[in-house]
Amino acid sequence: MFSGAQISLYPMSDEFVGVILGSLSALDPYRDRLRIETDDISTLLVGTPDVVFAAMRDLFVAAAKTGKHCVLHATLSRGCPGEPDDPICQVAEMTGPMRPLDERKAQALAAVAAIPSSGQSVAAQFSLYTLGIGQHMDEIYGCIDFIKTSGVFDRSKNFCTKLRGDAAPVFATVGEAFVRFGPPQGHVTIDLTVSANSPSKA
Repeated sequence: MFSGAQISLYPMSDEFVGVILGSLSALDPYRDRLRIETDDISTLLVGTPDVVFAAMRDLFVAAAKTGKHCVLHATLSRGCPGEPDDPICQVAEMTGPMRPLDERKAQALAAVAAIPSSGQSVAAQFSLYTLGIGQHMDEIYGCIDFIKTSGVFDRSKNFCTKLRGDAAPVFATVGEAFVRFGPPQGHVTIDLTVSANSPSKA
């Protein structure tokens, strides 16, 4: 299994360099469990989904706590057939047969409910793609059912779902969508945008 994210952080401030550099220390607790590669467009985080999402969350919260309007965009993928298996990505949830949908929804809700608050409000929108399976809409509808009871559902939009709330359950909700829906060893991708401190909340 291979899983990871290409992420880009955009502080809407003249001090964007300081905001970005100042928030990078939030990745320090995860560096021994991630492969990190940075270029002039994005940063690649490769590792188990729980570590990838925790690192993204903490990086974004550190930037957002400056009070500046910040946006994070991430393209996430697991199980891509074009990527080699990587031992750093191995996780129990990505093995074995696909469990019943109701069981997976209950597991996802329990995981989100157990997440402690970060103290940072965010808005987010994301799209889930379960690739290469005939019943992909069953998985997407099941994920939507989970999201609507997650506590951070804001509304459905064209092509995506909007979330709003504390950063910790918002990132956890997207993380559970990533690991619980679609075959455990199948190809699943997410397109995610997170915003904080926007001057145009709506």
